[in-house]
Amino acid sequence: MNNTNIKSESKPVFEPIKFSHTIGRDFNSTLKKRVRAYFKDNNISKYANFNMKLKTVFMLSLYFVPYFLMITGVVTSIWAMTICWSLIGFGMAGIGMGIIHDANHGAYSKNKRTNYLLGRVMNLVGTFAPNWKIQHNVLHHTYTNIHEYDEDVDQPVPIIRFTPHDKYRKIHRFQFLYAWFFYSFMTVSWITVKDFQQIFRYRKMGLTKTESEKFGPLLTELLLSKVIYFGYILVLPLIFIDVPWWGILLFLLLKHLIAGFSLAIVFILAHVVPETSFPVANKNGEIENNWAIHQLETTSNFGPNSRIFQWFIGGLNYQVEHHLFPNICHVHYRNLSKIVRETALEFGLPYYSEPTFLSAVKSHYKMLQRLGKPTAKATVKSNI
Repeated sequence: MNNTNIKSESKPVFEPIKFSHTIGRDFNSTLKKRVRAYFKDNNISKYANFNMKLKTVFMLSLYFVPYFLMITGVVTSIWAMTICWSLIGFGMAGIGMGIIHDANHGAYSKNKRTNYLLGRVMNLVGTFAPNWKIQHNVLHHTYTNIHEYDEDVDQPVPIIRFTPHDKYRKIHRFQFLYAWFFYSFMTVSWITVKDFQQIFRYRKMGLTKTESEKFGPLLTELLLSKVIYFGYILVLPLIFIDVPWWGILLFLLLKHLIAGFSLAIVFILAHVVPETSFPVANKNGEIENNWAIHQLETTSNFGPNSRIFQWFIGGLNYQVEHHLFPNICHVHYRNLSKIVRETALEFGLPYYSEPTFLSAVKSHYKMLQRLGKPTAKATVKSNI
C-alpha cells in the first residue's frame, strides 16, 4: 500500500487519492447529459416524490408504532412483544435504507433543512449521522473498494476478510460459514463503541471538518444522541414493560440483530462479489481510472425485477445507479438503470447485475470462499 494510507500511525492526516480526469471522460459526460435529459424531458424532479413521502410515513410507523403499543401497555404477551421488537428491527433497517440514506446524501429534498432533519433521524435510532456521512458519503462513495480508504469494506473484525489486500489469516478459510453471524452485529457496534472510536479518529484525520462544525459541538451531539436513544429504547421499557430486565436486553438485541443483518447484507452484496474489482493506487497516490468507471467496476446491482424488494431496501439493489448519482433520490433508480446500462455497454464498460437477491447471496458466498484463500490477491482483478 502506498503512503496515502489513512490508517497509518505516522501519517494520521487524511491524504486523498486522485482519479484520472482524462480516462473515460466521454463516458462520464455522455451519461450525465442523458440523465439530465431524462428529468427535463419527463418534467420531474430528481428528489422525493409522493410515493417516497408515503414510504417515509410507513417506515417511521413501522419503527415507532410497535414501540408505543408496548410502552402504553396495549401489547402485553411475550409473543406479541417478540413480533413488535422484530418489526422495530425491520423498521430501523427500513428507516436507514429508505429515508436516512437519501437525506444524508442530500437526495431526499432540494431543501437542505429537510435533508438535515431527516438525516438526523439516524441519531434517534442509535447511530450518529455526522460519522456516517464521513464513512459512507466521503470514504465509501469516493474510494469504493479501495483498501484502507473505504471503511465499508475494511475488515469489520480481523476474522473477516473482504478484500484481497487485507491481511490473510488461516481462520479466513472458514469465513464463508461464520461471516453471516457477524453481519448481524453491525448496529450493535454502532450504538456502543464504533461511533466514539470514529469521531476521535476522524478528528485526528481532519475529516470532521467535512461536517463544517467544531469538534466540541459534534461530541456533545453524539453524547446527547446516545442518552436519548438508550433513554427511550432501554430505560423506558425497563420501567413500563412488564418483562424482566434481561428480557428487555434480549428484545433489544433481537431488534439490532435484525436491523444489522438487513443493512449489512444489502450493502455487502453490491461490492464484495467475484465480478467487482479492488483497485490499488499507484506510487503517486492515483487510481489510473475515471471515477465513474471506477464505480462501474467496483459495484454490482441485484434483484432488479423485484419491485417490493426494491421498495423496502430503498432502491439499494440499484447500487450502480446510486454510486454514480448519489444526489438523486432512489425512487428514480429503476428508470435510470436503463440509461446507465445502455451507456455503459455503448462504451464497452461493465455493468454488473445479479438477477435475484438469492443469486447475489450465492455470489457473495463464493467471494468469501475465494478471499478465504491466501492466493486470493492473484485471482481478483486490479486496475493497476
